[in-house]
Amino acid sequence: MTPLITANQLEELINSGENVLLCDCRFDLVDPLAGKKAYEESHIPGAIYVDLDHDLSGKKTGANGRHPLPSPQAWAQTKTRLGMSPNTLVVAYDKQGSVYASRLWWMLKATGHAKVQVLDGGLDAWNGPMGTVPRKPTPASHAIEPRPYVGLVLVDEVVNNLQTQSNAVLDARANDRFHGQNETLDPIGGHIPGAINRFFKDNLSATSFKPAEQLFKEFVELLGSTKPSAVIHQCGSGVTACHNLLAMELAGLKGSRLYAGSWSEWCSDPNRPVET
Repeated sequence: MTPLITANQLEELINSGENVLLCDCRFDLVDPLAGKKAYEESHIPGAIYVDLDHDLSGKKTGANGRHPLPSPQAWAQTKTRLGMSPNTLVVAYDKQGSVYASRLWWMLKATGHAKVQVLDGGLDAWNGPMGTVPRKPTPASHAIEPRPYVGLVLVDEVVNNLQTQSNAVLDARANDRFHGQNETLDPIGGHIPGAINRFFKDNLSATSFKPAEQLFKEFVELLGSTKPSAVIHQCGSGVTACHNLLAMELAGLKGSRLYAGSWSEWCSDPNRPVET
């Protein structure tokens, strides 16, 4: 299943009576309540709200990043509560260039949920009706079994990679934050030594993803002969990194992995080196 669905395709699916679980993933890192408020004011009819902090993140310890992944057990419970049964087609959208929708896409794919897509262009591309009545999730009829995240990289592997250089570390943050400038979200600026930078917005043309052929060309120019399986994605807290991962998948460069702790976890330990 292609990672993306167009607004026209989605509207046709909905009108056909297809069982689609729409997930509104709007969020604002600076104002965490803004996304839910926007959803409550207006959303694609029938959509439920999926919150980055409460649904797509686990408990913070102060050393595991700003948006640590929930445990496989906790994520299975959330999927059950939200009605994400294994055969349910999940379509995620936001209004931030598909950043938060990509996080949901990756979390589902990584735990074996095959039928998940991101609305290309998000709400900016949607020309269909809008609703104002929030929908409460309908829980799945059976508890969803926990499954480990396939393609998840832990911090120790990234530390070891400093010596082995067996993987390319791809940082999705803006170029200034990558270079330790204008850092407002994390206490320390800079990047993991040896990382290369690909700002997630470079995947977009306006609010939609660039064509697959163009993405393929740009990633190959950036990564050279590095195989997709040797690419570790990271960002500030494991969110925008999913955007790069989805873009590579769209380009046919499958098999790259996610360091979910990302910079916010990395910089929490003063013993880990920092490059600017």
